[in-house]
Parts: sequence; C-alpha cells; structure tokens
Amino acid sequence: MARPTSRRTVLGAAIAAAASAGTLSAAGPATASAMAGPAGAAPSSGRNAAAATLVDNRFWSTYTDWRCGDLAGTAAVTGRRPGVVITTPAGTVDHTDPHTGRGARWEYATWTSPVHRSAVPATEVIASWNAHTPAGTWLQVELAGAYSDGTDTPWFVMGRWASGDGDIRRTSVDGQSDGKASIWTDTFAVDDAASGLRLTSYRLRLTLYRRPGTRLTPTVWRLGAMASDIPDRFGVPASEPGLARELVVPRYSQNTHVGQYPEYDNGGEAWCSPTSSQMIIEYWGRGPTADDLAWVNPDFADPQVCHAARFTYDYQYEGCGNWPFNAAYAATYRDMSAVVTRLSSLTDLETLIRAGIPAITSQSFLEEELTGAGYGTAGHLMTVIGFTADGDVIAGDPASPSNEAVRRVYRRAEWEKIWLRTKRYNASGKVVSATGGVCYVYWPAVPTPAQRRALEAVGIH
Repeated sequence: MARPTSRRTVLGAAIAAAASAGTLSAAGPATASAMAGPAGAAPSSGRNAAAATLVDNRFWSTYTDWRCGDLAGTAAVTGRRPGVVITTPAGTVDHTDPHTGRGARWEYATWTSPVHRSAVPATEVIASWNAHTPAGTWLQVELAGAYSDGTDTPWFVMGRWASGDGDIRRTSVDGQSDGKASIWTDTFAVDDAASGLRLTSYRLRLTLYRRPGTRLTPTVWRLGAMASDIPDRFGVPASEPGLARELVVPRYSQNTHVGQYPEYDNGGEAWCSPTSSQMIIEYWGRGPTADDLAWVNPDFADPQVCHAARFTYDYQYEGCGNWPFNAAYAATYRDMSAVVTRLSSLTDLETLIRAGIPAITSQSFLEEELTGAGYGTAGHLMTVIGFTADGDVIAGDPASPSNEAVRRVYRRAEWEKIWLRTKRYNASGKVVSATGGVCYVYWPAVPTPAQRRALEAVGIH
C-alpha cells in the first residue's frame, strides 16, 4: 500500500539541502540533516558510553524542581503530583489566534527553568510537557540557550498548547530563526551541523494564560527537553536479542478511518501518530469518556481514534504528527506521564518492554526494506509491544487494513536500521533524512520500582 509523503520528512530533506547551500527557509516541520538517534547496543542494566554521549534528557517534575525555577506570578504546588500554577498574574496580554482570527485578552504568569548545561552539545532539542489546561486556559513553551561560539539564542516558541480547542488552536510557530538555528515545527535544529556549532546550554520558559478575573489555572506537572547530537548514518550495528515477551496492547487501524474528519490532516490515512498514541493510552487503562466522544459521528467505529486525531492536531503543521503534542495528549489522561526522547537500540526497547512499558517509534522506509510491511513510507509511527524468541520486533502497526491485522512481526535487523538511521535513499535514489531513534514513552505518573529503574536505564528521570 502506498503511504502519503510526510511533510516532516520532505521539509527535513529541504533543510539538509539548504544547510549545505548556506540558505535556509524558516517554514515547516522538523527533520534536519543531523536528525539523530543513538547508535549501538546498550546493556539492559543501563546505557552504554556511546549512547550517553549522544542524548541528554532533562525534565523538571518534582516540587524541588519547580521551587528552583524563576517564578513570576506562579507557584510550585505539592501533592501526589507536584506542579506549577498561576497565583498572582504578572500582567495581561492581547493575543489574536492566527488560525481563527479571534482576539482576546489573557492574564499570564511565567516559570523559567534554571540553566541546564547539556551533557551533549546539541544539534537538536525537542521539548515536551505534561499539563492540565481547563477551559479558559492555555500555555506556551519557549527555549533559549547558548551556542558553543559564545553567543546566545533568542527565545524560540516550541509550542502553544491547550488540551482542548475552544480557546486557542494548539499550534507550532513557523518562521523562527536567528541565522544559526531554526525551529522546525517541534524541533530546535542548528542550521549547519557540519560547521561544528552546537547548543551547549538552555533554559525553558512556561507562560501560563487564563481569562481575566478567574481563578482558573493550567497545572504543569512535567517540562523538559531531549538534546542530541548524532553523526549522519545510513545504518547502525545490530544489537543482540535479549528478551522474549509480548505485552497485551489494544489494536487500532488508522486505515479504517480513511475519509473521516478530513479537516484533521486528511482523515485516517495520516493518523498513524494519534492511533499509536491511543493504543498505548488504552494499554494503561485510560481513555476518553462517552461524553468526550459525543462529538464523533456515532456511525464511526473506534471513535477514540478520531478523538485522538482532533486533540493532537497542530493547526500550523496541519497534521497530527507533532511529537510533543502527542505526548501532551497522552498526559491529559489521569496520572499519565509522557516524553519525547531518542533511544540507542532495540536493547533499550527491550529494557522498557521487560518492565511492561510499550513505546512508540518513528521510522521511514522503502517497501523492500521492511519485510512483511507491504508498503513504504516517508514517515510513520508504530507501537513496539514485544519481541519474539528470535528477537524480532512485535509491533502494533496502525497502517493495517483492520484492527485484527495490526499485530505484526518485523525482522529485528531491518527494524533497527530503519528506526535508528539518520539518512536513507528514497525511491528515486535521492538521499533524504530519517528520524533517527525518535520515541514516545508513556507511563503511569507513579511507576512501579521496576518501571522506574527501566525508565532511568534509558535516560528518562
């Protein structure tokens, strides 16, 4: 089956070409020529030294974390799930939504992280967050940092987000560049990685908004980023199988939704990311209520997939594949945590599966590169739910003709290559970029000790 071309991958190739030519257009989604994912096999007890030099995760989520930030009209709150909220607004601002044309006045307050010096001088940074935004509230995430040449970035908007779509339309912001780096939908990317320029440190800033005169507030439980610097590669060393286990994960096909709600990225044929997210959310026993789904046509099967597409949709990107927006959607459900990161090998995924944590991976491939897929794709998300006795990958592939057909077994070496590489040849023989180990990980906000150890082993704290 033919897959639609991913805007993320197409514009990623354009970034690579522009960087080599010394020019860059600041519009479109993430995937730069240095799109990265760690190589090599990590032992199940932890990450190997090579992987540790490629990816740096820093997430703020504890009461101490929130207290250590710069609070301007915000406060840290304790409890089972510490967070940051508006207390006394720092001021008001008029904002016109570019996607609706509606203007409104909002009260705002900010929280700014301490400076984080990345263990990895980075070519790319992807932020993610977990939050609750009741109707009448929303939030913005920004990043600013320092380059290896001693200069500083401006504040870049990494996303304007709300769990609903009645107050603002959640959106990435195109056209952001300082001549050294650009924002490609959800990713900060150095324009010319070959120059040696890197981002050495950064801060994140939350701005929380609410209608004037109310006591409503967003609550943010987790905020952080994944920084990485991976050399270009067409392949990776194969890892050795180390686990035979399969998790029981719900199965949903995106293709049963083709033609439904085309206003959300042309309907189901492009819904691999929200469909994958919904599978994992339901694995953890969460999901939308009947009231949540009342807007969906009752003739449509699996209305929760339509719901996930609507509430992950990025109105600037015009798609449901914004990585942080998918993680943020997962974390809107009761006591769920979610991040976007990069992993080093299938050994890292085995570590998660062993602890009962499935994952969602991003890959692109020609039909002949993944035996049994029956299609090629310029960008696709799937769930990884287990491994066979031979070490092959058991996937929940939403690009299947029916829910029953979603469970697939793919060859280990083929899967590892198409997931972790940063460069590939397309059907025309042209070199294009690949996503390089990108992974969404969703887990309960209070994990078991075994789950906590597994998350820490793959660099998530």
